[in-house]
Amino acid sequence: MSAYVIVEIDIVDPTGYEEYKKLAGATVEKYGGKYIVRGGAVETLEGDWKPKRIVVLEFESVHRAKEWLNCEAYRELRKMRHRTAKTKMIVVQGV
Repeated sequence: MSAYVIVEIDIVDPTGYEEYKKLAGATVEKYGGKYIVRGGAVETLEGDWKPKRIVVLEFESVHRAKEWLNCEAYRELRKMRHRTAKTKMIVVQGV
């Protein structure tokens, strides 16, 4: 069953985050993931949620998404993301 990693991002170091973006995609691809949403305009339709940036990744399963997040190749990039942006991340199973 497909799984989606959804990340709310508030960039605090734009230059560093751009470097992160250049490197992160290869690790996502290596684990069979693909970007569904990578930034773009965000419009609140209900409630008071006002995210500055949203990223949505699709993987073949929750297991595979977690493998990507915790893999050796992404370890340093994950630290880079934490240095350059404040993030909230969830994974949810698709239908």
